[in-house]
Amino acid sequence: MNFEYPEGATPLDLDEAQGLLLPHISTRGELDRWEQENISEAEDSVFGRRQKGIFSEKYVRTLHKKMFGNVWRWAGNFRRSQKNIGIEWTQVPVALHQLFDEVNGWFEYGAYPPDEIVARFHHRLVTIHTFPNGNGRHARLMADIVLVHLLDQERFSWGQKNLTNAGDCRHRYIEALRAADQHDYEPLMAFVRS
Repeated sequence: MNFEYPEGATPLDLDEAQGLLLPHISTRGELDRWEQENISEAEDSVFGRRQKGIFSEKYVRTLHKKMFGNVWRWAGNFRRSQKNIGIEWTQVPVALHQLFDEVNGWFEYGAYPPDEIVARFHHRLVTIHTFPNGNGRHARLMADIVLVHLLDQERFSWGQKNLTNAGDCRHRYIEALRAADQHDYEPLMAFVRS
């Protein structure tokens, strides 16, 4: 596989690329279609019944496996290599546990409005960059699960476009994440409900 990656996407290393379970895939478009089909099945599952234990390592891993397990052998396993973004790979479990503790504190003390808590959670999950690939899609679904199952709110609209493909919507999303990297959450807050 030698795919072109859209802006902000994480390229796979050779070992990760060899984890593809569908050897007939030869284009990025084919890969995107298979992954989206798997993600749609995961969405049906998680929004079809109440979810428990959302802020746990087990839940994060299980959700990723549901989203990508029909496509990638490593689905649900934390990354074991450095990427163009993300923390040191050996620190992923620790960073996740810290994030869960912080988010629980934000909720308990009303540190931010609910949408902002979820947007900040999403940003931090993307920043940790837990898996070899699919982190943005996973973090967006995690945010939506928190909204629906913990807050009884509607899912974010995420610009109402496909964020997997290059384009203006993806560019606005990446720019909003970069602003959040600098502690400016306004662009992300505007984007998630746009």
